[in-house]
Amino acid sequence: MSSTLVSWVATAVLLFWAVGAYNRLVRLRGEANSAFAALDAELARQVQLVGQLLPEDGDHPASVFDGIGGSFWGGLQGAAAQLEATLASARQKPLEPERIAALAAAQSVLATAWERAERDDAHDLAGPRLPDTLTDTRAHMTAQCIAGAERFTQAVQRYNHAIGQFPAVLLAWLFGFKPGRGLEAMPMARGPAT
Repeated sequence: MSSTLVSWVATAVLLFWAVGAYNRLVRLRGEANSAFAALDAELARQVQLVGQLLPEDGDHPASVFDGIGGSFWGGLQGAAAQLEATLASARQKPLEPERIAALAAAQSVLATAWERAERDDAHDLAGPRLPDTLTDTRAHMTAQCIAGAERFTQAVQRYNHAIGQFPAVLLAWLFGFKPGRGLEAMPMARGPAT
């Protein structure tokens, strides 16, 4: 074999490998983005739940939380608004670590607000103020969010592993594939204790 033929064969093999490796990185990034989209829907449902429970003005029906102080509502509304804002930001670039860290912090704040409501509710001698249907709905939403966060984290880990392997790391550097951050440390609102 002549050296020219060997160099053409080597170039063709390298080109086919590069195309295959690039397509793999794109596929793994797409899987992480798809996993985030599913998690996004679950987190948006948490925000919607808070919105559905907000006290209405005098012309509308009362909230299930009538009689609970304004600080409770301020905390829960603020936490839901923060989650909604960070979710909108993360939605634009779900693999950007800073956006996901902000999302995790916002979810933690909402979880704390709900835990406060449940803790305050537990000390009411007249009985719970939170309806059983609400606590059941929240428990189900929490389980869905935890599962979604785990799927997203696993997808990000596979993507990060792929862009860190040699020689794919060269393609990652060349085409700007950057590592993402999963939600393994994302505190989720626990369902109510039964």
